[in-house]
Amino acid sequence: MNTPIISVIIPCYFNEGNIPVTSQTLLDHEYLLAGKATFEYILIDDGSGDGTWDKLCDFKNRFPDKVKIIRFARNFGSTNATYAGMAEATGDCTIIISADLQDPVELFSKMFDYWKAGIKLVIANREAREEPLWQKGISSFSHWMIRKFALKNLPKGGFDFVLFDKEIREHILQIQDKNSFLPYLLIWLGYDYITIPYVRKKRMIGKSSYTLGKKIKSLVDSFVAFSFFPIRLISISGLLLGLGAIGYAVLILIGKISGWIHIDGWTSMMVILLFVSSFQMIGIGILGEYIWRTLDASRRRPNYVIAEKRL
Repeated sequence: MNTPIISVIIPCYFNEGNIPVTSQTLLDHEYLLAGKATFEYILIDDGSGDGTWDKLCDFKNRFPDKVKIIRFARNFGSTNATYAGMAEATGDCTIIISADLQDPVELFSKMFDYWKAGIKLVIANREAREEPLWQKGISSFSHWMIRKFALKNLPKGGFDFVLFDKEIREHILQIQDKNSFLPYLLIWLGYDYITIPYVRKKRMIGKSSYTLGKKIKSLVDSFVAFSFFPIRLISISGLLLGLGAIGYAVLILIGKISGWIHIDGWTSMMVILLFVSSFQMIGIGILGEYIWRTLDASRRRPNYVIAEKRL
């Protein structure tokens, strides 16, 4: 039987300082699977504005037979960078890991053993994070929202460090979803999975480019891609608001007839008007998010544009 190949996909964005350390760490830990598997590394420069591409070229020049590098024309996001890496992957299974070494490379061996045992999806989920409290709070809230209202089979704790079989990789490449979050798409496919909890380390080199704005966009994208809960919430709220309006109208009519309402209430009228108007604007905004993504998908633009690749 041929030795299995593991395709390790690493999206890179402003990781000039990380690449030399990360690449050497990956090579140093290959011994954990010596004789069991071989590796190919696929690194994607997601439109970085620093020297990330030069460092990737250095890695490629040192190991031309096991390293593939891709450079995007601009920043298209880590999910699309991962798509590009998957399109070039030839491995029997695929590992996605970040370029900043916050995820433990030591877990490769355990993840691979589960795959050899027949588990096609192995998730390393974060049970704790060495991050500032506000980042933990935002990440935990976002994950709870998705787990509560969209993907109820989502494991506790966020994740993006994952191993999956080539069969799953082929399914993902056929979907090529837009404005989605790849880890959640893996769960949506419905395969049985096993989790390995770990503590996400503090980033030691550089600064994370995963800003608050990107976190919010990821949450919105995930809701729109995997849940109709926001639209259902608008429908239910509209129904309740309508029933409340009918009840209030009946109350006013009774008050007028009975004579206990003597002065028309400007304040109460404005409060109701502002409440209804704000609800309408929120509803239109949520519907707009769905409509925009439908329009974006209908345009059939490519998810990414490759400026250069060396395979």
